[in-house]
Amino acid sequence: MEKARSLMRKHGIDAIMLTGGTSSVYFANLQIGGGERLWALVIPSRGAPFLVCPAFEEGRARELLATSPLGQNADVRIWQEDESPYVRLIQGLKDRGIVSGSIGIEETAKFVFADSVGKAGAPSIQVVSATPVTAGCRMIKDAHEIDCLRLAGQATILVYEAVYKSLREGMTQRDVTELIQAGYARVGFPGEASINVGPYTASPHGSRAPQSIREGTIVMLDDGCCVEGYNSDITRTFVLGRPTEKMMHVFEIVRRAQQAALAAAKPGIPCEAVDAAARKIITGAGYGPGFKYFTHRVGHGLGMDDHEWPYLVANNMYGWPLKPILETGMVFSDEPGIYITGEFGIRLEDDMHITPDGAALLTVPSPSLDQPFGTRASLQS
Repeated sequence: MEKARSLMRKHGIDAIMLTGGTSSVYFANLQIGGGERLWALVIPSRGAPFLVCPAFEEGRARELLATSPLGQNADVRIWQEDESPYVRLIQGLKDRGIVSGSIGIEETAKFVFADSVGKAGAPSIQVVSATPVTAGCRMIKDAHEIDCLRLAGQATILVYEAVYKSLREGMTQRDVTELIQAGYARVGFPGEASINVGPYTASPHGSRAPQSIREGTIVMLDDGCCVEGYNSDITRTFVLGRPTEKMMHVFEIVRRAQQAALAAAKPGIPCEAVDAAARKIITGAGYGPGFKYFTHRVGHGLGMDDHEWPYLVANNMYGWPLKPILETGMVFSDEPGIYITGEFGIRLEDDMHITPDGAALLTVPSPSLDQPFGTRASLQS
């Protein structure tokens, strides 16, 4: 919260409003939300934070507050069903001496909440984006957060390897999903993965079409698990059996692109330079231009959300007001890919953190299509 206040002063924001999701957990250990009813955690640049919630939820709110840094006796502004919660919120600001200025709204808040706060506070209080504050805090991880992310990545690799060794000819997506769920039950963390096979791997996020595993076809597993609120995001692409020469050639290009992105990532470098380094390898190998085969950015921020600030791509068009620069403590996916429509796709994804001297992966990268975890395996009939 103190860092948030410092960023508020830096960006001329007088308070921020969080309406649930991971940001309220990050800043105050509060999992809040009431559907169409406004629950809001308001953190002013000066004065104590306060909570706005429906009157009939006050008891539950104080129960949640008891395990937060705000404490059970925190200021709770309640509203009845026939009253405006936005008037209560603006009054809370006024009681802290904020009678004019700006309130930053967290980017995941519903439009109706942001719009109504703006109307209730107009014309003296303006609604702005809270992203410079929320992302400004969350995108820099401390050592403990990175430890959680590393453990999540390692657990995901263990599950993926166990699944890989259990695959058999004719298995369906449902069969593989059951293996994944059993794997995460064994490692003790909640997780999931998407499974795509053959030509369906040529779409980065796959297809809902029924698929089954066959000897010599590409298989792609993607997603991760959650450790103490922090998420891994790992992709492994492999062939059980004998890959074709083309498959191995494309894999090697993607592997080199992943290494190029890792080598380019260091403090002070624009985020877009990391994408450019990976894209240069792929387009230089004949899989270009631009996004023709490498159809997405090379990476995204990672933490309490699977995708969070900042993003490794040119022209970040996601509402960020500044050109993001890499800083020590940031964590990203590193996931270049080549997708050949009608044939197959290959993506390699590991998670990396920015160190004072460069960047390091949190997991061991995949060495090859037929030895994705360093050991050879083949389908058994």
